[in-house]
Amino acid sequence: MLSEVEARVYPWQRDVWNTLTGRFPAIGHGLLFYGKKGCGKDAFAKQFLAWILCSNRHVDRVACGECGSCQWLKSDTHPNYVYITTDEENKKQNAKIKIEKIRDLLPFVQQTVDGWRVVVIEPAEALNIASANALLKTLEEPGDRVIIILLADHFLKLPATVRSRLQHFAMDRITSAQSDEFLSQHLPEELQQQKQLLLNLSGQMPLQAVHLAESTWFSRRNDFLKDWQKLVQQKNMPMATATRWNKELGFNEFSQMFEYLLSDLICVKLNQQVNNTDLDFAVLAEQYTLETLFGIYADLQQSKKMTEQNIQGNLVLDQLCIKLMNV
Repeated sequence: MLSEVEARVYPWQRDVWNTLTGRFPAIGHGLLFYGKKGCGKDAFAKQFLAWILCSNRHVDRVACGECGSCQWLKSDTHPNYVYITTDEENKKQNAKIKIEKIRDLLPFVQQTVDGWRVVVIEPAEALNIASANALLKTLEEPGDRVIIILLADHFLKLPATVRSRLQHFAMDRITSAQSDEFLSQHLPEELQQQKQLLLNLSGQMPLQAVHLAESTWFSRRNDFLKDWQKLVQQKNMPMATATRWNKELGFNEFSQMFEYLLSDLICVKLNQQVNNTDLDFAVLAEQYTLETLFGIYADLQQSKKMTEQNIQGNLVLDQLCIKLMNV
């Protein structure tokens, strides 16, 4: 949730920041901040909306953090700011933003008040057809001094009609030097030699790389790979393997690790570059056909949906280990 994100502008976002603050208020009312997960677009959006609403706004600096407006934002009670996302009780993978939430915006954007008003919609891809169409009307006829910010990982998933009414700003244009410097400052000493590996696994996004480095599963990849090889070669004890990994990792962490490994195994079969460059997939690659691996990948996606529907993760992992063994 945006209110839980630290507001800041990262070095690779400085040009966009200077463009927006330098042109303000002549920036239009619809903005799209997009980029891969881990590029910091949510932190940028929070800093920018704080700057717009700040009573001590200056072109060459961020929000003051001390005025009444900034204090309201910190307490999540600002009357001129609305944050729209999927329902709190419905955080499933394909959850949508309902049309009612967009319709409820109308009084907010059309009222006459002192100062600027800001709306943030995240993730923008969660707009369904009805809510996207309702948003179009707001984008076409906004009130005075209204800024509507959409955040998206994959902006092409937005309807073209919505995209055409927004100014687009990429937040993931990060140079190798910027990534290297950021990770040098934020990774512990023992992981400095694995900077490129972490960037490979994070789609070259430094914030995501730091997040992955802190995950429990990152240091357990090779352990699971060895257990996987034993399953295939020895053809026994799938339940013991499943029990071990149910204790080692929660299902969400396990499925994230396994998806990375499975994707690399498919890359080996296709003679493509792997992301886990420190691991050896040769033994497993000999055991599986591409068709089998794609089938396992499809099963994994289905399993993730099942766990969202309260199917126990340990049961899913039991079945997965049996499938991995029976090739």
